[in-house]
Amino acid sequence: MDEINICSSGRVISRVFVGDGIAALEEHLDPYRHVFAVMDSNVAMQCPVAQEIAEIMNHKGVPGKLIDASEDNKTMDTVMDICGWLLDNGADRDALVLAVGGGITSDMVGFAASIYKRGVRFAYVPTTLLSQVDAAIGGKTGVNFENYKNILGVIRQPEFTYICPQVLESLPYRDFCSGAAEMLKTFIIEDAGNYETAVGLLNAMHKEYVIVPEQDAAEYWSDCVSAHACELTPLIAAAVRVKAGIVSRDQFEKGERRKLNLGHTFAHAIETLARREAMTGDGAPEKTDITHGEAVAMGMALAARLSDRIFRNDMDTPSALEERISEDLRACGLNPDSPFDVEEMSQAMHKDKKAEGGKVHFVLIRSIGDVAMQDLTVDEVCRLLA
Repeated sequence: MDEINICSSGRVISRVFVGDGIAALEEHLDPYRHVFAVMDSNVAMQCPVAQEIAEIMNHKGVPGKLIDASEDNKTMDTVMDICGWLLDNGADRDALVLAVGGGITSDMVGFAASIYKRGVRFAYVPTTLLSQVDAAIGGKTGVNFENYKNILGVIRQPEFTYICPQVLESLPYRDFCSGAAEMLKTFIIEDAGNYETAVGLLNAMHKEYVIVPEQDAAEYWSDCVSAHACELTPLIAAAVRVKAGIVSRDQFEKGERRKLNLGHTFAHAIETLARREAMTGDGAPEKTDITHGEAVAMGMALAARLSDRIFRNDMDTPSALEERISEDLRACGLNPDSPFDVEEMSQAMHKDKKAEGGKVHFVLIRSIGDVAMQDLTVDEVCRLLA
C-alpha cells in the first residue's frame, strides 16, 4: 500500500492511502470510535465494491445515509440535510464522517463535516477517477450557488483518503474520461515523465473501447479497466503525489496551489453556461450535457491557446503545444472544443471565485511540466482569444 502525506509546518495533516482492495479500509477506521457514513446512492446501486463497504460498515455498527450526488443537488440544502442527519443520530465532536462517492459527494460531505458543531473529522473513499486524482485530495469542499460552481465552501483537510482503484471497474467510460482530464492536467503542471505515459495508456484504453459493439461496451470497459489496473494505479499515485506536494507547500491557495486551477476558469464558465442552457430546455446536447472533466479538457485547450497568444505573440497560427494538447485530449477520448465562445463565457469568468481586484489568476502553459500564473482581466483574455 502506498501512503502519501499532506503536511503543514512539518506536521502531517492528512494521509492518502492507495491500496489494492477495499478490505484494508476497516483497519483505517479502527482508531475512530464513532463513524458515520454518507454514500452516493448511485454508487450504492451500481458499484459492486459498495457491497463490501456496506459489510464493513455493518460489521462496525456504522450508521449510514444515502444521498443523490448530482450537480443539481450540490447545494446548501443537501449540506443541511447531512448536518440534520448527523444531529439526529447523535454525532458529537468526536465523530468521523466517512464520504463514499465521487467529487460531488466529497465536496458536500466534507463541507457539512466542516461546519457541523464548528467542525468534526471526516474521511473519503473516492469512487471516481476524477475524485481519486483531484477532488478528494487537498481539502477543498463546497457547493454550487446561483448556478456558479463551488462558490460556497471552505478548505479543510480530511483525516485520510482511501483510494481503491478496484472501484473504477464499475465506473462508466465517460466518467472515467472526465477523470482522465484531471490526471492529464496534473501532469501538465508537473510532469516527471508521467504525462506521456498517461497519454499512452489512456489512448490505448480508448482505442480498445471504441471498437467494441455498443451492446457489449459496458462489460468490456470493466474488463479493460481491470486489465490495465497495474499501469493505472501508479499513475493515480503519481497524480496524488503532485497535488499533495503542492497543497503541502500552499494549503490555502495563496500562490503555488493556484496552478491546480489550470483550465478551470474556462471550465467553470462552460459548466455555468451549460446549466443555464439546460434550464431553458432548448439547448443542443453539446451545450447542455457537459461533465466537469469534459469542461476541464476544453478549458485546458483554451489555456494552451491563450498561452500561445501571450508567450509567442502569434494571433493566427496554433502553436505546436496547443496542437499537441488538443490532439492528446482527443486521443484519450476527450473533446477539446468548447461549444461556447469566450465572449459568451465572459460574464461567468467575471464572477469566478478566483477573481481579485478585477483580474483573474490564469494558469498558462510554457511547456509540458512548466506552467506559470498570470493575472489578466477577462476583457484582455477575450481580446487575445477573439
